[in-house]
Amino acid sequence: MHEIATLGVETELHRFFAAARLRASDYGDHYVALWDSLDQASRGGKRVRPALVLAAYDGFGGTDRTLSTPVAVSFELLHTAFLIHDDVIDRDLSRRGMANIAGRFTERAIAHGAATGQAEAWAATAAILAGDLALSEAHRALALLPVPAELRGRLLDLLDRAVFVSAAGELADVTNTVSRDPLTIDQVVTTLEHKTAIYSFEAPLQAGAVLAGAPEEAIDALGRFGRLIGVAFQLTDDLLGVFGDPASTGKSVLADLREGKQTALIAHAGATDRWPLIAPFLGKDDLTEAEAELVRGHLRDCGAPDTADALAREYASRAVEALQGPLMPDELRATLTQLALSAVTRQK
Repeated sequence: MHEIATLGVETELHRFFAAARLRASDYGDHYVALWDSLDQASRGGKRVRPALVLAAYDGFGGTDRTLSTPVAVSFELLHTAFLIHDDVIDRDLSRRGMANIAGRFTERAIAHGAATGQAEAWAATAAILAGDLALSEAHRALALLPVPAELRGRLLDLLDRAVFVSAAGELADVTNTVSRDPLTIDQVVTTLEHKTAIYSFEAPLQAGAVLAGAPEEAIDALGRFGRLIGVAFQLTDDLLGVFGDPASTGKSVLADLREGKQTALIAHAGATDRWPLIAPFLGKDDLTEAEAELVRGHLRDCGAPDTADALAREYASRAVEALQGPLMPDELRATLTQLALSAVTRQK
């Protein structure tokens, strides 16, 4: 989806990080290393959010890459900021199979002779600051956009809402892991919508459409699509987080269970007679693969994977329905329909 157009995003990100490293050189080697790590953190993703911005912008007749590229970059930097902060919250030291910012700075601190506790504190500080810098630049990219003030304000409002609601979703997600009682399916879906769907799908699509001057009805429809497909995408992600193939997904199938993550799988199981057999293992820091396989067996027996998959497909179907209407360009509708299909059939 918009692979060629996102090359401009890569070019702009490269330019931005090169300039930032040059500025950082006035403030010492550690600060340059921080920007190097932030640059690395921004790589390796699928660039879904920039692609959605550009798809919506192009779909409604936009042609000016000097306007659409900074908006696409803004949402990619927002994503990078959230990933970095999420790793701090989860106390993870790696992402995408590589040391993340905290991991790099932990190694750097230990190499300089720091004790383990000191290294961890310094690394967490570095990661928090890196996320803050990415978040600041996401706003700056829109604030400097050479468009009328009203349009610029509307784009900033979309970004602000994405940050505001995602923070609420992140807090709810962490709060939910503390609870020993399973959530309802509706509570799980609300958290997914707030934490991921709005910033990853709704806001990028609406930003591209707003920038192109799309009709309000179409902008609203893209918002509905984004919220629905974001939930479908995350439901599938949570399913793969327990039943996926780590070789394909690049993710552990133990992490969510060890964390005690409240997913649709757990919500379904919590209302069945299998829950007492699952609950003791949920949130167990040292959960073994054998214990995880036992949990998976109980989840299968109570129908949790089938329920989660059916729910994801229902949300994807509703998302496609939101695209129907004469104001939605045919090419954009086709692109987003394909996205909806891939969201629930992917294996990684």
